[in-house]
Amino acid sequence: MAPLLEVRNVRKAYPDGWTLSDVSFSVEEREIYGLLGPSGCGKTTLLRLIAGLEVPDRGQVLLRGLDVTRMAPHRRGFGLMFQEYALFPHKDVAGNVAFGLKMAGLDRATTEARVGETLGLVGLEGFGQRDVSQLSGGERQRVALARSLAPEPRLLMLDEPLGALDRTLRERLMDELPEILHEAGVTVITVTHDQEEAFAISDRVALLRAGEIVQSGSPQALYCNPNSTWVARFLGLTNLVDARVVGPHRVETSLGVLEVQDMGRALTEDWSEVQVLIRPEAARMEDAGPNRVVLEVVDRSFRGMHWQLDAQHESGVVLDFTFSAGVDLPGSGETFGLSLDPGALTLLCKHEGH
Repeated sequence: MAPLLEVRNVRKAYPDGWTLSDVSFSVEEREIYGLLGPSGCGKTTLLRLIAGLEVPDRGQVLLRGLDVTRMAPHRRGFGLMFQEYALFPHKDVAGNVAFGLKMAGLDRATTEARVGETLGLVGLEGFGQRDVSQLSGGERQRVALARSLAPEPRLLMLDEPLGALDRTLRERLMDELPEILHEAGVTVITVTHDQEEAFAISDRVALLRAGEIVQSGSPQALYCNPNSTWVARFLGLTNLVDARVVGPHRVETSLGVLEVQDMGRALTEDWSEVQVLIRPEAARMEDAGPNRVVLEVVDRSFRGMHWQLDAQHESGVVLDFTFSAGVDLPGSGETFGLSLDPGALTLLCKHEGH
């Protein structure tokens, strides 16, 4: 069976020289697919090409195998929700949610039933007569989502859906949004620059850089197996130490010789310069474990559910780790030993082109 959406070798060039380069990916029925990357990488451009708001210079956009590359936006049956929500201030909640249904020519009874069903789906039962100006930011976001879901779009596209919310609301909706979308049975493409948001919401993620997809896969696969030092740094994984392969699953570093479970492609390709990625959860407060290193605490910060610890090796390398809230950690300036889980270490090519 063909995927619901397929983007094939799409290219779009602009007069200033910026180019979206031969982007290809597919989205399965009822999947939440995340487009993740820094500002200016091409996420929103790609969304506009899929929606039909722009036409690519080359390549195709296919819907269930049908070429819709040059089909008018209104004929695609797609929904698009922007960060600003753009609710109609002169309409109440029900009026906002009903807008797309009325535009489609549905009768009053069908419209009212669908509005009630959709408001229930997003947790706003009984809100139909509320003035949208009296709603909280999270409630306005839910109304915008309900309005997008009400016409039952073939594909729903969310552009930075949680970007306008405060931290508390954002974290709550990161948990609730995928449940709502999966319950609605809708296929979704969501765009964000925030990896935590992309990982929490999406079933699969494509990471873009300068108009190209540099890595894609499940959130866990991207986090555990970044394919370059740039991907690692973008995902907030900053513990990167220069290394030299000295044997199977063994590398020499300024921290000493380390055992590395994931050697990446280092043993099959000619990598003259490599770095070992030490993920923040690699540290174990064990003297007898593998990869023992001695560090001095630079700083520690309690974050509620976990500790954030910065520690320096005698070589000058500074590493950051996370520990559960219940772990008894040394204080600032104290020296201590720990071990590094070989399964939380990965070897990466130092050059970004690999």
